[in-house]
Amino acid sequence: MRYYEFAETIIKPQKPLTPDQARIQGMKNQVKNTQKAIKAEKARQKIKAGQLALANIN
Repeated sequence: MRYYEFAETIIKPQKPLTPDQARIQGMKNQVKNTQKAIKAEKARQKIKAGQLALANIN
């Protein structure tokens, strides 16, 4: 298989999304970003609680 044949099988051109599809995709991306932010905030709070517990031991 030649390089350009290989590249064509991996990289396929995508059609532009319709406005409705773009709106749905944007909402999906927003959900993913919010979930990541929630996960990060929970991790920060857990670290803060652990640091506070360590400070209280001393």
